[in-house]
Amino acid sequence: MTTAPNTPADILALGEAMLEFNADADGALETAESFSVGYGGDTSNVAVAAARSGGRAAYITRVGDDAFGTVLMRLWEREGVGTSHVTREPGGRTGIYFIARGPAGHGFTYYRADSPASRLSPADVPEEAIAAAKLLHVTGITQAISTTSCDAAFHAMAVARATGTLVTYDPNHRPALWSRDRARAVILRSLELCDIALPNIEEGRMLTGQESPEAVLEGLLARGPKVVVLKMGAEGALVADGAEVTRVPAHHVTPVDASGAGDTFDGAFAARLVEGVPAVEAARYAVVAAALTTTGHGAVRPIPHRADVLSRLSPSVDRRTSGGTPHKESPA
Repeated sequence: MTTAPNTPADILALGEAMLEFNADADGALETAESFSVGYGGDTSNVAVAAARSGGRAAYITRVGDDAFGTVLMRLWEREGVGTSHVTREPGGRTGIYFIARGPAGHGFTYYRADSPASRLSPADVPEEAIAAAKLLHVTGITQAISTTSCDAAFHAMAVARATGTLVTYDPNHRPALWSRDRARAVILRSLELCDIALPNIEEGRMLTGQESPEAVLEGLLARGPKVVVLKMGAEGALVADGAEVTRVPAHHVTPVDASGAGDTFDGAFAARLVEGVPAVEAARYAVVAAALTTTGHGAVRPIPHRADVLSRLSPSVDRRTSGGTPHKESPA
């Protein structure tokens, strides 16, 4: 679904986008001789994934008026992601990063210091657009890149709560960006402000100090979100609302690149959620979308479209306990 620049979006994502240079051959970065150009930035990936799943999505960010910023603007316009809330900063240098692959997995090298997105502030938050949207998506990376960007994220969540817009939150913890103590404090406060939390199991363990998925879910729900979707990688996902825990089975593929899989999960989940489906059904769809993303290289290129995901959906879920799943209605 295409979102015209001035059309109100159902899904808004806030954060930083970057250009991606993915080494064509496996090996250390210093041995790379050629790169495939792609796109990155967790919340930008979320917006693209939501749009490919049929959602009306728009992005809130700052990019430079440089060539890289232009490339990103073309991406969003091509994908139908609204750009009314994207600021082009004169003289700004849009962030970039490099991906190298080795026996230990992926290695990321970032050149994002002093990027326009790091200067996001509450003044960049489009309050009327958030009030008109059905869902706002925020992540820990946005909060980690600078104090003003963190302030922008908290302000956006506060506006959403005040106007009845759903808030989804992914901790997306990156230890290289901030200290563990600050990360825990900011993320735990964000869990209190969101409606639906979307952590992975490692983040859940870091935040709660618990080991088992069930104990992690209990600890996260105690912080305030109505629903927690615990992403378990090859084991699928668990969806909990305090009354019921539902296991969503994994969709098995042969992975080649996990870059952006969690972001695709978030965007696909958001697109289905704003259609009015329960969180469990949205997670079933998102598990398949995230798995399909891992079958190609790069964060954006392999993100599947809606028809691809629907054609592979399996009807099986495993409810561990009985009870209803409350679903906060999206504002019309």
